[in-house]
Amino acid sequence: MGLQESHQDIQADEPGRSRADAVIDRVLSRAGTAVAEGGTRATDYDGEQLDREERAALRRIAGLSTELEDITEVEYRQLRLEKVVLVGQWSHGTALDAEVSLRELAALAETAGSEVLDGVLQRRPHPDPATYVGSGKAKQIGEIVASVGADTVIVNDDLAPSQRRALEDVVKVKVIDRTALILDIFAQHAKSKEGKAQVELAQLEYLLPRLRGWGESMSRQAGGRVAGGAGIGSRGPGETKIELDRRRIRTRMAQLRREIKAMEPARAVRRDRRLTLPNVAIVGYTNAGKSSLLNRVTGAGVLVENALFATLDPTVRRSRTPDGREFTVSDTVGFVRDLPHQLVAAFASTLEEVAHADLMLHVVDASHPDPESQVRAVREVLADVPGADQVKEVLVLNKADIADAETLLRLRGRREVTIEVSALTGEGIDDLMELIGRELPRPEVTVDVVVPYTRGDLVSEVHRHGEVLAQEHVADGTRLSARVDAALAARLEEAGVTSATA
Repeated sequence: MGLQESHQDIQADEPGRSRADAVIDRVLSRAGTAVAEGGTRATDYDGEQLDREERAALRRIAGLSTELEDITEVEYRQLRLEKVVLVGQWSHGTALDAEVSLRELAALAETAGSEVLDGVLQRRPHPDPATYVGSGKAKQIGEIVASVGADTVIVNDDLAPSQRRALEDVVKVKVIDRTALILDIFAQHAKSKEGKAQVELAQLEYLLPRLRGWGESMSRQAGGRVAGGAGIGSRGPGETKIELDRRRIRTRMAQLRREIKAMEPARAVRRDRRLTLPNVAIVGYTNAGKSSLLNRVTGAGVLVENALFATLDPTVRRSRTPDGREFTVSDTVGFVRDLPHQLVAAFASTLEEVAHADLMLHVVDASHPDPESQVRAVREVLADVPGADQVKEVLVLNKADIADAETLLRLRGRREVTIEVSALTGEGIDDLMELIGRELPRPEVTVDVVVPYTRGDLVSEVHRHGEVLAQEHVADGTRLSARVDAALAARLEEAGVTSATA
């Protein structure tokens, strides 16, 4: 059962290696983990990768912790470098599916900067309404936490506030769920002003129903109880500190929504400027290789890292089809199973790029043992984006150089258009560019025009945005036979002698 074995069976594999190293190797280094083996591999197309150097400039040091032994002694602690124990459940499917999901949780924990010490997998028909795992299993988890010296338990599911509190009371360390972990990773990696605002809004939406009181600091004022002997100084509105915190959070959420909405006009202007060119949107599961593919196609030089949600802020770059037509490529945020709905709502403006695209490249990690589940997870998120289902989709089977032949054969049999590539080696990239050139919409107006030599800018624009069928230099100017959009055809008609047909 892999991660289901007891913590007593975890031993270092060889002399000189710590027990924690052995556990991490066992949890993260198996085939099928969400983070591939071998670390980050970059190519010349990825550029200087200054963002990755900046991210690695401040490293976290293991073993330097001031964590308290009992969670009840502290009001609030942020997620930082911690020693964690993973807890997962599954009610249907196979044990292998459950282990793949828990290994993905381990990769998320590693990306957040924590140290995975152990993992427990439980089979239950449904979660326990009180402690999620049941009182007996909660005590066992508490024993594991004490024996390995962990200070955090991460649950591979969404916990109700009461479940989280009850489980913390038993294990005596901080408990966080999958949603809190993903939100923390997003908070670490967001760089743009809009991205930071979106992440903060999602965090506040998650935090609002999970505020909790801590003794006298949250006690109600004595308003209305003067007759009972409370006396002078006790009169007041009777509002608790927790109610004040909730009001402040709601006020801040309203402010963030206004800020994000105020950014929409500028984003719409930038999008309208790009609408003169066909647009290709890259979507896919996190760590499937979207940024590597963007760098290979456009030379964008965006951050490439072997980590989940390494890049969050959308990137738009230009490229050319083999026949010379320009188009833009938009990279979007990666998806994951059970992506928190708060993030989907907060990043709605970012995901709108997909709905406005002419072609969607759905990047799939073909080396994953269950790529179909990743495809389903991406489509579940896209189903909440209005208009995304109308965009033509191409499945790009990335990492084909290390994928299993049987998996590739199974994916080829899908009804969608598929193509096999490797963003690392460049295999299949030329075929992908040919496919993009065929699938992108072509200009709808055919023109035959003589453009004066004084309007060379129009000739250049036809070459960039249209499809030149024939070109000839005559006495009056440049004779062009081309396919262009309606707006450019009208400008050509004003500049020269034109005949146009739809």
